Amino acid sequence: MEPMYLQVLQKETGRQIKKLLVENGYTVKDVQNAMGFENPQAIYKWISGRSLPSLDNFVILSRLLHTSIEDILVIDGDFFMERESLLLIILQDLHAP
Repeated sequence: MEPMYLQVLQKETGRQIKKLLVENGYTVKDVQNAMGFENPQAIYKWISGRSLPSLDNFVILSRLLHTSIEDILVIDGDFFMERESLLLIILQDLHAP
């Protein structure tokens, strides 16, 4: 098995967090209260892509947003694997009798 090299795309993950907050009707203040933060700076950093939540905070976010951590994270390997799978399907269709 060959090694896999993946990278979390921080800015895109921030956009995903913001999108999920909007879809679920949550404000930054709501997340701040749910996580017991004294101030919202950490959440603004996540949304802007300047930092990522800790693993513990990812778990809380995933429960709050009714989704999995994998659905919050944006990983560059996901895009590569999707493109690779699509290419394989196209090639199979081209060679089908």
